[in-house]
Amino acid sequence: MRYPLTLLALLGLGVSLHADVVPAVLFTNNAVLQREKPIPVWGTADAGEKVSVTFGGKTVATTADTAGKWRVDLPAQPANSTPADLVIAGKNTITLANVVVGEVWIASGQSNMEWSINNTFDKALDVPASAKFPLIRHIKIKKTVAEAPASTVIIDRNTWEVASPETTGNFSAVGYYFAKDLYELLNVPVGIIGSNWGGTPVESWISAEAYKTVPVEAAKVNERWTKALAEYPERKAAFDANVAALKAEQAAAKAANQPFTKQIPSPWNAPQGPGHPNTPMGLNNGMIAPLVPYALRGAIWYQGESNAGRASEYRALFSAMITGWRSQFAQGDFPFYWVQLANYQSPIDTAWAFLREAQTQTLSLPATGQAVIVDIGDVRDIHPRNKKDVGRRLARLALVRDYGFKIVDSGPVFEKAERKDSSFVVSFTKSDSGLNAPLNDLGGFELAGEDKVFKPAQAKIEGATVVVTSAEVPAPVAVRYAWRNAPLAGLFNKEGLPAVPFRSDSW
Repeated sequence: MRYPLTLLALLGLGVSLHADVVPAVLFTNNAVLQREKPIPVWGTADAGEKVSVTFGGKTVATTADTAGKWRVDLPAQPANSTPADLVIAGKNTITLANVVVGEVWIASGQSNMEWSINNTFDKALDVPASAKFPLIRHIKIKKTVAEAPASTVIIDRNTWEVASPETTGNFSAVGYYFAKDLYELLNVPVGIIGSNWGGTPVESWISAEAYKTVPVEAAKVNERWTKALAEYPERKAAFDANVAALKAEQAAAKAANQPFTKQIPSPWNAPQGPGHPNTPMGLNNGMIAPLVPYALRGAIWYQGESNAGRASEYRALFSAMITGWRSQFAQGDFPFYWVQLANYQSPIDTAWAFLREAQTQTLSLPATGQAVIVDIGDVRDIHPRNKKDVGRRLARLALVRDYGFKIVDSGPVFEKAERKDSSFVVSFTKSDSGLNAPLNDLGGFELAGEDKVFKPAQAKIEGATVVVTSAEVPAPVAVRYAWRNAPLAGLFNKEGLPAVPFRSDSW
């Protein structure tokens, strides 16, 4: 009889096959624990095995249940930058070193959250300087799709990583810059849990329980997914045959010393099918569920590009996802802050504008906030390289709303638009510092009449309002601002934060 190699090794060493105490994946060397909250620590062991956890002078014990699962809740502790050991003891003992207590945030979404510091404008300066910040830590969750909530997941590089020139280049750039501002102003350790996957839609990140709360939108998603699965075998066979033919053609060209200019599709372009990251609920099952119930302060999120064109679904799905995460972690309405989509693609099309609106509408949920970046994107690149300002705008939200700082955390927000003769007078909230046009051009405003055809408009700041007119629209009935995929948006406050795109109509 053949035995797996691991079993042969155990038999050869005479090792007992009892289950060692194993902590959940987030408990490694260099971990950051959330301050001022009870600290759940959990894992597996033999059924009935006694397990104790010691940290910060406190010990809590429990007994593994019949399935071999155990959990203890250490008492809440204040922030502590002095590294300490976290000791988990059962039949074996595990000592986790260099553990600190501070602020823990999940950084999730698609590629712009995954985007590393190595691919930003500021790499040359910030990667070497990261040696100064060993109390900023990052842990990366391996990309995993699951059909049901998983109890564990693999950690890329196997541990929490301490910021250093050798490690920081691979950190989530938005996550790092967010953490850096928090660390420098709060003077406590900051840990970022990077659970993200490029190109993924919001429905992949929603929990099964939350999915049930939006049956209309879920039905639309399920219809598309069912169709994709039905078409998958034929489409995958055609895709593989095309790749094989192109590779054969490439090899023949190389052998004949001839040029080959055709593009061979990457695996990412393969048809959607079983195990694809677009699987509804698949990433929540594989990359969020295994993190529960780790104590955390909140979450930051950068996603929406993959849902552009389906804004009517996004608001319900996104709201349900946030509510579902809060239910999963059972830590109340923890802060959830996201990045509104940047300026990208055509200045004529509006799909991204409507998705931005869906994101703004989600602010109706408690303890939410939005970082507007319509001014710092790249119209030719879906991955803008300026991530430092993105992280800083998210940090402003947290610093004001969670840590009591008295700074401005938002640009002007549309309040109302009043018709006055042939113009609209637009008022704003979040504009106490004053409106500003730093480029001396209030581009991005449009007016429409009864025909619902929007024309470019002229705008000027008058006190706390913006007056909008257009010779082409003498009798306006609606005003819009920055309502394009890549608008020329020129309105800010005096702190340099951009106005939130808006429209007065509901067409």
